Amino acid sequence: MNWKKIKTNADNSGFEYEGLPIFKKYSEVLKFHEPGIAPVADESGSYHINSAGEPLYEERYLRSFGFYCSLAAVCSADDGCFHINASGLPAYEQRYSWCGNFQSDICTVRNRENQYFHIDLTGSPCYADTYRYAGDFKDGYASVRRNNGLFIHINGQGIPLNAIEFLDLGVFHKCFATARDAGGWHHIDLTGKPLYVDRYLAVEPFYNGFALVETLEGQKQIVDECGNKILSF
Repeated sequence: MNWKKIKTNADNSGFEYEGLPIFKKYSEVLKFHEPGIAPVADESGSYHINSAGEPLYEERYLRSFGFYCSLAAVCSADDGCFHINASGLPAYEQRYSWCGNFQSDICTVRNRENQYFHIDLTGSPCYADTYRYAGDFKDGYASVRRNNGLFIHINGQGIPLNAIEFLDLGVFHKCFATARDAGGWHHIDLTGKPLYVDRYLAVEPFYNGFALVETLEGQKQIVDECGNKILSF
């Protein structure tokens, strides 16, 4: 059975293959991910199955999540959160109060003191600093919230991309990121420089050269990468 063709059903209680139900009913399922493993939950707890519907291990968790970079996040009532490999073995000794998913071999976590930072595949911190919040890495950079309440972008070694701080900050997508300053939301380049002078109530990332924005008056618009208004609706 080709695991890439296995789909979750409409209420996320099971799986379908070519439109027909397979395996058993669960209380919750998530999608299959490389290398053909899916998180499921039933009366015994949460765990992972292979593409034949077989459990990968005997352990059961409070929650289990998808595999990314060959590791999956799980939450244990006794130990907290950590990552396991495809054999069900812990990838490292450290335990956290929350774990994200690995992206580009780096993962955001929250420790017992509610501090955020990033770890590598061995569970070791990527840098010495901690933050009030740390997001996923994308295109080489992550958005983090410093203890002063402001956001910056950092690279995988924790080095700031530039010295500019924002009230809120999205990830980079094709060299542009969403950002919010005192005037509102807008788009910035890798230097932190705004692409245009206007500010908005909300902005989305650019999609093939254009982005959906909402003006401070609540009007939806489409703008290009120079901030030119293409459509209003």
